[in-house]
Amino acid sequence: MTTDVRTRIRDGDPDAFAELYETYARSVYNHAFRLTADWSLAEDVMAETFALAWRLRAKVTPEGGSLRPWLLGIATNAARNHRRTNRRYRAAATAAAAAGPAALTVPDHAENIAGQVDDRRRIAAMLTALGTLRRAEREVLVLCLWENLSYAEAAAALGIPLGTVRSRLARARKRLAALTDAEPTSRTRELAPPTRQTRGDHMPRLARRGTR
Repeated sequence: MTTDVRTRIRDGDPDAFAELYETYARSVYNHAFRLTADWSLAEDVMAETFALAWRLRAKVTPEGGSLRPWLLGIATNAARNHRRTNRRYRAAATAAAAAGPAALTVPDHAENIAGQVDDRRRIAAMLTALGTLRRAEREVLVLCLWENLSYAEAAAALGIPLGTVRSRLARARKRLAALTDAEPTSRTRELAPPTRQTRGDHMPRLARRGTR
């Protein structure tokens, strides 16, 4: 994100904000799903994130790198405001364990075909693992290990000290290790970020249209 674009966003330029939306809407949407375990709710969180980003645009500094960590922080707070998140995870994890990956369904408006068994298995595994964590631990784990934010970026996004990020991530890994009986180096392998956009990641029509 160039200094010019950041300045234009700060100044309320609609075209610059549309560029921000088109660049990061998919990332925000998928992040919201990982926090809520609900595609429909993720769409609501994504819309709320960009509405809040517009209202908070004065906080964007002219200098800096990508605005993705800032947006993910807003999305995390937006998801936090929705109730019953942990209940959704417990229900999703229980259903996945009882019925198997094939039981997972996705919205009809998904851009890509998400009915592939591998994608469903990956989503089921993710929900099962994330469902064992407390909300604060899940937020840090998703930001650091899935979204590839540095500890410092995650701390800034969540508005918490760097040491808190480290301790929450350590607790999350410990919980996952207890679940999988795995070694520390491979505790979160199933949650490692993919090398490419997977077929299981979805995007609502709203995000593809942009904001103009």
